[in-house]
Amino acid sequence: MSKILFVLTSHDRMLDATPTGIWLEEHAVPYLAFTKAGHQVTVASMAGGKVPTEASGGVRLDTIRDIGATGVTYVSVGRLTQSAPAADIGLDFALA
Repeated sequence: MSKILFVLTSHDRMLDATPTGIWLEEHAVPYLAFTKAGHQVTVASMAGGKVPTEASGGVRLDTIRDIGATGVTYVSVGRLTQSAPAADIGLDFALA
């Protein structure tokens, strides 16, 4: 089978100091698909060392501790958006 090289970021901050890294699923899904198909996958970072990772999606306050214990750099919790009531705002208008 093929040899595949994943080159990931080494940066944990953008130029304006905003945290950054890779969204874990963007790497894990293709990695698992390639290795399951029998390909040899090598993972490297631009400057070497740890790749900053973010776990998000389905994270709840009762699961955040376990997710954080996996070693990810950032955990995103959508608590604000999950608990906010939805507002139906229409821009309907009638032509005269």
